[in-house]
Amino acid sequence: MQNQPTFVFVHGAFANSFSFAPLQAELGLLGHRSVAVDLPGHGFEATYAAAYQAPQDLDALAGAPGSIKGVTLADNAARVIEVLERAKQNGPTILVGHSRGGATITAVGNARPELVDRIAYVSAWCPVDLDVNDYYAEPEMASVDPAAFAAALVGNPAELGLLRVNFRTAAPETIAAMKQAFAADLTDDEFLTFLNTFQPDENLDVGTSADRTQAATWGRIPRTYVRLTDDASVPLAVQDRMIREADALTPDNTFDVGTLEGSHLRWLVHPKPAAQLLAGLAER
Repeated sequence: MQNQPTFVFVHGAFANSFSFAPLQAELGLLGHRSVAVDLPGHGFEATYAAAYQAPQDLDALAGAPGSIKGVTLADNAARVIEVLERAKQNGPTILVGHSRGGATITAVGNARPELVDRIAYVSAWCPVDLDVNDYYAEPEMASVDPAAFAAALVGNPAELGLLRVNFRTAAPETIAAMKQAFAADLTDDEFLTFLNTFQPDENLDVGTSADRTQAATWGRIPRTYVRLTDDASVPLAVQDRMIREADALTPDNTFDVGTLEGSHLRWLVHPKPAAQLLAGLAER
């Protein structure tokens, strides 16, 4: 068992470790062990205000406190490092981040590269030349519709100290915009089921220029990027741009690139292809 790697999964915005349960089941059936991390303020540490329950009180929700207020990217990285330190005692580790979780695993790779035997991004943010937020102004992100979250945003992020989204909205146009952005290729029932695993609050900090990929540390970890072909929230063009930028940063250690068909969330709902691809990383 000492030579068998442990997959350590890091979720994206508004998500939690529960997102990975179907994928972990598939990996387990293929003989691989894994752990999914809840970042601070996520999972059972999340806040679900009474005003978020039915019947909803959106005015009260707009001012309700949330436990994730003040959580930083450094806090997220520290949580993952703690898990990696324990997992590393059992053998190699493969650190996998999805979506916004890419910023966290990048920070981990910058700080503690010796804990990671392979780092893998699944349509995840890998900030190289720009900060994460700055990529949104680039041409590769022009197709992203900000209406997916804007209509469901609750409260003032600056006043709340966090991002809050009403995923329990019943507005058909808002649900349709979210589905188009994250899971256009899922059934309506599959999408609503996934939507009900999201938590309303997310932290504001996704890092600064100091948290971009660092060649001396992060850059020496073997790495994989898994492209999602039909991702409308992190489009293929920006995925490919981050791959190119990272490869230019460390040309002697470039991304191993894999591709999965589907949207931002499909690989988690129908995880067999992803499990097989990841299992291939463990066999190296």
